[in-house]
Amino acid sequence: MPSLGALFRPGRRGLIGLFVGSGVLHFVVPRVYESIVPAFLPRKRELVYLSGLGELVCAGGLVKRTSWAGPATAALLVVVWPANISMAIDSSRHHQSVLRQIATWGRVPGQIPLIRAALAAGHE
Repeated sequence: MPSLGALFRPGRRGLIGLFVGSGVLHFVVPRVYESIVPAFLPRKRELVYLSGLGELVCAGGLVKRTSWAGPATAALLVVVWPANISMAIDSSRHHQSVLRQIATWGRVPGQIPLIRAALAAGHE
């Protein structure tokens, strides 16, 4: 049985699955992602498609174990971090359920182990 810490360190395969799934969803249900793009950013649909494409490209690089894939995946996670913060603020501002607020605020620090996993993926 994996340790609790291992559940928060997804590894290369976990990142691939996460990025393929999320990348595809950016194209299938873009409105979901548009709603979390920070208000100050223009052209939300285009940004959603661009980040979805970035996720799929990073997943492909992780599959092929290219040298750029880990750093690029970490960089993408940093770039989309404001969307997670915006989503958390909005969930609190709109008085959504406590569970929704916990989930959205949990994603903010949750980026840290994903970034670490992405950086480590180049060494797996």
